[in-house]
Amino acid sequence: MMLFTEVRGLPVLAPEPAGGGPLGTVSSLTVAVGSGSGSVSHVRFRDGRFGREKALAWDAVDTVGPGAVRLRSAAVLETPPSHHELLGRRVLVETGIEHGTVLDVAFDTRTARLLALFTTRGELPAGRLLGLGGYALVVRAA
Repeated sequence: MMLFTEVRGLPVLAPEPAGGGPLGTVSSLTVAVGSGSGSVSHVRFRDGRFGREKALAWDAVDTVGPGAVRLRSAAVLETPPSHHELLGRRVLVETGIEHGTVLDVAFDTRTARLLALFTTRGELPAGRLLGLGGYALVVRAA
């Protein structure tokens, strides 16, 4: 298990046969929300300080650890998929009640499944996720 804030800023390393060198640093993780939970679908990274953002499908990731994100394949998407940043996003309960903002997210580094969201008003299980958009993250009522 790791937190989104622990992954942000990690170097993205090419697969070993390709030299294993750095491709850039993680800028964010794209989340797909559906079926009452969510998972990381893409790793977004920048190739240099002012480089443009690129994305890799989660399937291209071999390991995620405290020191780096190592790839099994370097299939970079030239056009990153649509993305709504989860960290800092307003959280709304489906009834319309605000539940603070997202401070961090715990996820399983092997399966990419979200485990929990940590908000300014407490922890939410990932099983309560309903949708993520430009305005808010929507969660099921308890």
